[in-house]
Amino acid sequence: MRNPFRYFNSSPEVIRLVVMMYIRYPLSLRQVEDILFERGIDICHETVRFWWNRFGPMFAAEIRKRRIQTRSFSHWRWQLDEVFVRINGETHYLWRAVDHEGEVLEVFATKRRDRKAALKFLKRMMKRYGRQGPIVTGRLRSYGAAMKVIGNVANQECGRWLNNRAENPHQPFRRREQAIQRFRAARTLQKFAAAHASIHNHFNHDRHLNHRNIFKQNRAAALAEWRQLAA
Repeated sequence: MRNPFRYFNSSPEVIRLVVMMYIRYPLSLRQVEDILFERGIDICHETVRFWWNRFGPMFAAEIRKRRIQTRSFSHWRWQLDEVFVRINGETHYLWRAVDHEGEVLEVFATKRRDRKAALKFLKRMMKRYGRQGPIVTGRLRSYGAAMKVIGNVANQECGRWLNNRAENPHQPFRRREQAIQRFRAARTLQKFAAAHASIHNHFNHDRHLNHRNIFKQNRAAALAEWRQLAA
C-alpha cells in the first residue's frame, strides 16, 4: 500500500491531529488554525480544509472497516431516524441508523424522505451489515412502505419513546453544523456526516457512565489506535 502522506511536507502526526480536531470538536477552520498556531504549528485554514477533505473520509473508512470486522451488527437492534438540514434555503434530510448502544452505523443524505429514499437507505444498510431483524423507526410512513418492499414489516417496531436512542446522535452533528455555519452542498453534507459519525464513535467512551480511571484508559487506547490509522 502506498503511503498517503508521501507528497506532504507536514508529518502524518500533524495531519491526523488537524483532522481529528476539526471533525471531532465543534471548531471552525480558523479556530483550528489559531489553536495549532499557539502550539507552534503554523498552517493556513485552507490547509485544514484540504486535509480533512482528503484524509477525513479515509480515516473514517478505516474505522468502519475495523468495527465491521470485529463486531456482529446483524444480531443487534437497529434504530432509524432522520433530521432536516437546510442547504442554500432548501430542506434536505439526513437519515441515521444507530445500534442498541447508540453508535452510529450509517448516515445518508437525501433531498426527499419518501418511500424511495427510505428504501435506498435500508438497502445501503443491508449491503454493509447484512439483513436485520428488529428495526425501530419513527412514525414516518415511508419506513413502513419501504419495509413492505424488503419483506420486513413484521419486525418493524414503532413507538413514542422507543426511538430515543436514535435521537441523541443528532446532537453532536447539530453542534458541528452550527460551528461551520451550515453546509453549501448535499455532497459536502454526506461526506462530512459520514466522517463525523465514524470518528465520533471512535472517541465516544460514555464519560458519564465510567469511572475516571477507566475513561482515561479507553481514551488513551483510542488515541493510540488513531495514530496507527493509515500509518
